[in-house]
Amino acid sequence: MDQANPFESRNTFRLHRAEYLVLWLISTGLLIEHFRDIRWLPAIGLFLYIDLIGYLPGAIAWHRSPNRRISKVYYVLYNTMHSLITQTVVLGLWGLLIGWEWALLVIPFHLFGDRGLFGNFLKPFRLSFEPKPHPAYQALSAALDKRQQQPQPAAGVAQPTTVLR
Repeated sequence: MDQANPFESRNTFRLHRAEYLVLWLISTGLLIEHFRDIRWLPAIGLFLYIDLIGYLPGAIAWHRSPNRRISKVYYVLYNTMHSLITQTVVLGLWGLLIGWEWALLVIPFHLFGDRGLFGNFLKPFRLSFEPKPHPAYQALSAALDKRQQQPQPAAGVAQPTTVLR
């Protein structure tokens, strides 16, 4: 994936997830290490509010919709609540206004788990709210896989050309 091709192959998607899985493991380790220092009521609230605002309304609307099309508002809610930027602001405000505490670790634990364990990243408007293969992506992926399986010429080796008469 690059700025000219903003999509991922199966392998780059797995690698992307693996990076978040490492971060999830680090946050899990810190949660275990500081288990006794965590105020659990705020931790549970901080963990749940992301999905209560950002995921559940859209999931309910999607499952109730006969054609599985829902308002873009649900995508915006999801993306806002699952944004590392938004949650960094929440962490900063909590730290400044309430105080820094180990309960705040549940926010990166939640976001890194969504990405690393479940493969859930931000939701584009043109895709289904709930994960569902898109025919255009499947066709592109198949074409790229097919192209990759074809033998590639060695560097510096002249390729035969067809001459039309």
